[in-house]
Amino acid sequence: MAQSSVLVTGGAGYIGSHVVLQLRERGEKVVVLDSLVTGFRQAVLDTPLVVGEVGDRELVGRVLREHGIDTVMHFAAHTIVPESVRNPLKYYGNNTCSTRSLLQACAEHGVRNFVFSSTAAVYGILETGFAGEDTRTAPINPYGTSKLMSEWMLRDLSAASPLRHVILRYFNVAGSDPGGRIGQSTREATLLIKVAAEVAMGKRASLSMFGTDYPTPDGTGVRDYIHVSDLATAHLDALAYLRGGGESTTLNCGYGHGYSVREVLQAVERAAGKKIEVREEPRREGDPPFLVAKADRIRQVLGWKPALDDLDQIVRSSLAWERKLAAEPWA
Repeated sequence: MAQSSVLVTGGAGYIGSHVVLQLRERGEKVVVLDSLVTGFRQAVLDTPLVVGEVGDRELVGRVLREHGIDTVMHFAAHTIVPESVRNPLKYYGNNTCSTRSLLQACAEHGVRNFVFSSTAAVYGILETGFAGEDTRTAPINPYGTSKLMSEWMLRDLSAASPLRHVILRYFNVAGSDPGGRIGQSTREATLLIKVAAEVAMGKRASLSMFGTDYPTPDGTGVRDYIHVSDLATAHLDALAYLRGGGESTTLNCGYGHGYSVREVLQAVERAAGKKIEVREEPRREGDPPFLVAKADRIRQVLGWKPALDDLDQIVRSSLAWERKLAAEPWA
């Protein structure tokens, strides 16, 4: 029997490309579907790439059929929270409606396994700062809501069909492939470590630090930063779990401890060997002071064993990628 293939939507983007890299290293047959609006052709290396939209059901159906897809890993999405507030329908259209179209195609073509890229933004503002999978979901922006609506559709389809799924709720993803082959190349990036690395490299003049009066040890927000390669490994573990007969489930993907903004910036300065320009700004509305994963369940259910849980290592990999981009820019 021919080996079935894995379809990775958004596989030319930051997280998706790291998952594609690990899938290929494991000997999986992989096909990437990406619009290349925010992704990069270089990020997929030599993996087969179909350029198109996830919401194009005819195209998706053809890809599923022609490549014998039995597993879909769905990353394609808009992810900028402030933009989602300014333009909510863009996010409901691309993140929610396109996911509905993708799920329809999966149901029609007998896809068995689905791994969904979700977010800690589904939790909103937490009383304790620690989010478990059973914590009440109450997103405070259209980005988080668009992802939660997609979770609901996936849950309901799985209940009504043979499809089984793993939903992974990411916390703060950072870093780049330790081998330097791919990395975070996002244009006009907003993630803290990426932005700080760009400042250190002179690509930006300064960085804005929003909020210095939070009830945290140093007054700045605390987040759970996870290396993108560890996150990618969690997706491969989710695939193995589903292929082994695992039931549909939702899991947090973080390390279970956090660092403050000041601690992150100090790590960037250590790695860069110089100070970076930081502007202290007022708090942004809706930013929680503390957001960290309760991350025991993913280890228990998937047997996930992160290997890169070290802030300095995360930062060094980010800076190394920025240096490579400076020498060899991606178009």
